[in-house]
Amino acid sequence: MSESTKVALPVAAKAQRVFLRGIGKATGPFYGALRRIGPTNAAGDRLDPFMAAAAFAASTIPSLDMHDDDPVAARRKMDGAAAMMAPVFPSFSVDEDLVIDGSDGPIPATRYRAGGVSRGVVVYFHGGGWTIGSRASHDSTARALAVNAGVDVLSIDYRLAPENPFPAAAEDALAAWRYAVEHAGSWGLDPAKIGVAGDSAGGNLAAVVAQQTKGDDIVPAHQLLIYPAVDLAGQTESMSEFATGRFLTREHMDWFIDNYLPDPADREKPLASPLRADDLSGLPPAHVVVAGFDPLRDEGLAYAAKLGEAGVPVTLDRAGAMIHGFFNMSALSPAARDSVQRAARAVADALG
Repeated sequence: MSESTKVALPVAAKAQRVFLRGIGKATGPFYGALRRIGPTNAAGDRLDPFMAAAAFAASTIPSLDMHDDDPVAARRKMDGAAAMMAPVFPSFSVDEDLVIDGSDGPIPATRYRAGGVSRGVVVYFHGGGWTIGSRASHDSTARALAVNAGVDVLSIDYRLAPENPFPAAAEDALAAWRYAVEHAGSWGLDPAKIGVAGDSAGGNLAAVVAQQTKGDDIVPAHQLLIYPAVDLAGQTESMSEFATGRFLTREHMDWFIDNYLPDPADREKPLASPLRADDLSGLPPAHVVVAGFDPLRDEGLAYAAKLGEAGVPVTLDRAGAMIHGFFNMSALSPAARDSVQRAARAVADALG
């Protein structure tokens, strides 16, 4: 069993976990009424009450705020926050830590398999603005995908900024992809049935891998892009509309991008901003998830549209009532769990 994805919560954090889960239970009986009176965005979406509670908690509980002048402290906070909201899973048939040889040193990874049979592999890149996040913070997301899609999930701890700025994370993502291709056979799986996936910054890396492997003998069979950050040089209406108060803020994004891309000239490169690639034709089929109350919503919508215009098969899940990061909050919200299930079905369908 993986030891690298366990997070030991201090007593105070355990109390906060009880509080967060209590919000969901208290809100549940009044869910329908609260949905009718919750705030709406400019597109007419109404905020899910569980997501409103999570956003309120993030703005009032210091340990849930992703921003910190010290990236190491911020990483600890994110791991702990994710553990507070993680559901409980039964034992997995495969739950092993691995080490991938990267171009600049070892890349830690964990492979998950829920049952005895798997239809393929998904190489998963966690979110966290290329600065925070880990296999531990996204353990529940990886497990949910493994269970619901019936796949192996290879979750990657790529190098983080500011210690390792662009293009370190992208280089590690490509190394992880190639590792999966080389080792799928030893796991009893077909190398032609490997997909890539990620949320937020990890969605960026999944999209980068799909673009960078175009024309290779083996390419991703599918790309699952969960509220991806795909344009690090642009400004959108959603970035302005949700600049504050909904878990991910403009201040967070500015901090993340400054850490990962200290040279502004790099931000327009497709290796950093996949939306700015000239030609998206021939890329793998995609399932793109966007949240209605998310600063990254509009760039995710633009990428899905650009993929479709290039002839790439695309399914779009516009989860209008959700906030950024909701895949990590699925234990709190039935609507979040529904979106996770839709994403898993898209992966299962693609990998057969």
